[in-house]
Amino acid sequence: MAPSATEQAKASERDALIARILPQMVLSNGDEASMTGPPVPAPHYINAEGRARLRFEVEGNAIVTGGAGTLGFEAARALLEHGLSGLMIIDVEPAQAEDKINKLAAEFPSAKIKSLKVDITDDAAIAKAVAETAQVFGSVDILLCFAGVVGCTHAIDMTSAEWKRTLDINTTGSFLCAQAVAKQMIEQKTGGSIVFTASISGHRVNFPQPQVAYNVSKAAVIALKNSLAAEWARYGIRVNSMSPGYMDTILNEGDGIADARAVWADRNPMGRMGNPSELTGAVVLLTSSAGTYMNG
Repeated sequence: MAPSATEQAKASERDALIARILPQMVLSNGDEASMTGPPVPAPHYINAEGRARLRFEVEGNAIVTGGAGTLGFEAARALLEHGLSGLMIIDVEPAQAEDKINKLAAEFPSAKIKSLKVDITDDAAIAKAVAETAQVFGSVDILLCFAGVVGCTHAIDMTSAEWKRTLDINTTGSFLCAQAVAKQMIEQKTGGSIVFTASISGHRVNFPQPQVAYNVSKAAVIALKNSLAAEWARYGIRVNSMSPGYMDTILNEGDGIADARAVWADRNPMGRMGNPSELTGAVVLLTSSAGTYMNG
């Protein structure tokens, strides 16, 4: 008896599976002509003070997602302090931070500072924003991903909509932004630095609040960073992540979480939450001349 159409389709799928050829990553050879060659030494005539300044110099233009928020805004300011030429703040509601963005522009008159309203789960909107940034500034050299959401819900009560929203913004959004920026960097042939904001939540379970979706989303960001760092190194694109602990921002304020704040402090050897400014050193390190051999 002749095989049915369903059986023929399954056989065809098996044949295709057996015949498939896997795509393979390409690594750089690291020589001076490659995108991963060693940095050019500082000129011999520069003194110690000049070398110190050059070590943490931030060059080019940056996109900061979630840049209107406390952590993203502090990081953006730090990049400007270390020499950033152009800053594009991407946020779902940048108008809420219009006053402080204007003040930032007045504080750094030699830099171009712009903002765009973008939903980072919309790949077309992200691609458009990256293209506009490159057109306005001339290049995109740095991406900081600070856009994210957090929710505390018992796993047994978690809805699929809440689960998907958290992963869509924190994980998929980070990937889509990195992908769009990487395409621009590859086209420029300049390389660049991408920094994700992961979390301690991606390494261990928080206590006392239940936040399974957030924890999973941040663990995925760490895996994402590792994968992209390997794939994109040959283009001179470094991909790293930071895993902040509890930071003293508006998200962690209010009498309703006073008990949780006390637990967080009690379980921390330093006995306190972090100040947003305490993340900026890591940001500058990963995006400056000092971080040229830091990847993944």
